[in-house]
Amino acid sequence: MRIATWNVNSIRARSEQVVAWMTRHAIDVLALQETKCHDDQFPVMSFLAEGYDVALHGEGGYNGVAIASRVGLSDVHRGFDGQPVPRPGAAPEARAISATCGGIRVWSLYVPNGRALDDPHFPYKLSWLDALSGVTGLELGHDPAAQVVLAGDWNVAPTDDDVWDPEYFAGRTHVTPTERAAFARFGAAGFVDSAAPFAPGPGVYTFWDYTAGRFAKNEGMRIDFALCSPALDDRIFDAFIDTDARAAAGASDHAPLVLDVSSPGFGD
Repeated sequence: MRIATWNVNSIRARSEQVVAWMTRHAIDVLALQETKCHDDQFPVMSFLAEGYDVALHGEGGYNGVAIASRVGLSDVHRGFDGQPVPRPGAAPEARAISATCGGIRVWSLYVPNGRALDDPHFPYKLSWLDALSGVTGLELGHDPAAQVVLAGDWNVAPTDDDVWDPEYFAGRTHVTPTERAAFARFGAAGFVDSAAPFAPGPGVYTFWDYTAGRFAKNEGMRIDFALCSPALDDRIFDAFIDTDARAAAGASDHAPLVLDVSSPGFGD
């Protein structure tokens, strides 16, 4: 099975590009982030025409997550228990969706950006990560054999090797000790950065800003991850970041991350 995650930065602008990429690379399950549309605006037919079912959780011109699968799509949950809100009285944002696909529990996650260290969105980001780690860590603790992947745009660069210039990011979000500690709690719960052995840094990134020719100069960040439960990590036999997709005309500012998963019991 081949599982991928991709912040597509508007699915309506890029649906043909995304679906063509999925078929070209034989993607079985794709976790999408930043779809930027209501569910009734999502170009579902483009996916159905290529054999993919789609689970949606959108809210308009920003945020939005989805899962596309051609190996089954069941037990869909939108959001998660205790998901924080950006401000008192607000509804939870469309940033998390999960479904069972081919026997694997797949999450598509779009972690809040944080904006700036003195912005209210920054503590919101930390509380959101804390709540997610509590829910997913508890579930993994109850079933260590669970097949789970937490895939998406995490908006955290876990180490200095995950940014092109640590000095440039000093005093900015994504690299602070508190954000990195929040991300590390997933590892402490048992989740594994399964792509790291196959696409090691430094200089290996998943996001390049559109400005200042960042992509051409490889001035990027590694902020997109697929964190796997130990049982699923045992099945990962390859992974790659498709920078060619980022180089394409009209591309998202993120590159897709792909995991290859062996069949259950293979090699036992």
